[in-house]
Amino acid sequence: MTSFSLDLRLLSSFLAVVEEGHFGRAAARLFLSPPAVTAHVQRLENDLGVLLFHRNPVAPTPAGERLAGHARTLLAASAAALDDMTELVHDTRRARPLRVGIMGHGSAELTPAAINAYRRARPEAPVDIRNLDFTEHASALVEDRVDVAFVRPAPDDDRVTADLLTTEQRIVAVPARSALADAHATGATVADVADLPFVRVPGHTPRPFTQYLYFDDAGRRRGPDSAVTPQEVLTSVVTGRAAGSGLKSFARYYAWPGVVFVPVVDAPWESSYLAVRATDTNPEVRIFRALTVALARGAGGAGLTVR
Repeated sequence: MTSFSLDLRLLSSFLAVVEEGHFGRAAARLFLSPPAVTAHVQRLENDLGVLLFHRNPVAPTPAGERLAGHARTLLAASAAALDDMTELVHDTRRARPLRVGIMGHGSAELTPAAINAYRRARPEAPVDIRNLDFTEHASALVEDRVDVAFVRPAPDDDRVTADLLTTEQRIVAVPARSALADAHATGATVADVADLPFVRVPGHTPRPFTQYLYFDDAGRRRGPDSAVTPQEVLTSVVTGRAAGSGLKSFARYYAWPGVVFVPVVDAPWESSYLAVRATDTNPEVRIFRALTVALARGAGGAGLTVR
């Protein structure tokens, strides 16, 4: 027997005859003419050099029975491969989600408002929400893990551009038993909070964020605990091991029992931003950015001021 490749079309016709026990019914099942099916079987018999069917009545020979097992395996594998590739092509053609990164509580109430506005404007566009920690102030964008990011303060990176969204008073989070907790109504000064044991952050945390967190380094002390998320900060605060800082809206989103939020009356107010890659041409990013900025600026203001 000379070497040749098994043609799946021939195997399909052959297996149909095995299963139907009749050339005519096999042809009808395959939407072929009976002569075409007969020709396919004869070609297989010629290539293999063996008779595959007894005629009158039609029944597979021992060689035909053996080939039928191989034919089923090969045709099933072929169908599975086609299904898998069809699914792959469908997945690659499916729109990639707009990946929205949110650091902490983002830009307070503006964050869900912007996401919902985008979903209403682009109902067919998928959205993927991703939480960012303190170290991902700019890296999540630069490393293409998110497409837009609600962060604070503005990243200091030429690869990132940012739109001002909200501006708020600064606060510190202290344990309820702290001597500073009594100032929650009247407020404290930067000098008052300078000796609080602020949580530590990893060394690779971007400089703009550490300056924000420690009031431009006026907060000199560091507590024993490290943190990269608001929840970790609050865990250290409520256990009396550290203090944290944030924006005034932080108190609304993280009202933990045992934690008191004290306004820092002489600290410069700080802003939250929507950051994107400076060179990103994704139209969905432009749409999300435009909607978010429009919500923040309202009737032409420079951003929401949260009091």
